[in-house]
Amino acid sequence: MDNGYKPEGYASVSAYIVADEAQRVIDFLKQTFKAEEFRRMENADGSIMHVEVKIDDTVVMLTDGSERFPPFIAWLHVYVPDVDATYARALAAGGESVQAPVQKDDPDRRAGVKDPAGNIWWLATQVG
Repeated sequence: MDNGYKPEGYASVSAYIVADEAQRVIDFLKQTFKAEEFRRMENADGSIMHVEVKIDDTVVMLTDGSERFPPFIAWLHVYVPDVDATYARALAAGGESVQAPVQKDDPDRRAGVKDPAGNIWWLATQVG
C-alpha cells in the first residue's frame, strides 16, 4: 500500500549503523543474513555516504564514520529461521562469538555475534 510518506516496503523505523569501514559490515550482513544491497551513495573520496540493505523484511542503513558523524557500536536483534545456521555463517563471515546458541527460560533460542566493526547482533529463532 502506498501511504505517500515513506518508500514501499520500508518499516517506520530502521537501524542506521555508523561504522569504520562500513563495507566490512555490509559484506558481513550479505554473508550472514543474505542481505540484499539496493541503494548506495558514495562520497567523492569513495567512502560510503549511505547504503541500504534488506534483511528479510527489514531495511538497515549504513554509513562510514567521519569526524562529523563518528562511528559507534550498535546492538541489534534479528529473528532468523535457523539461529544455529545463521550463527555459523556469521562466524564464517568474520564475526566473533559473543554467545553460542542456547535455549534459556523463554521461547527463543538465541546467539550473539560481533561484526567486524564491533556491532553486536543478537540472533533468535522462536522454538517454543
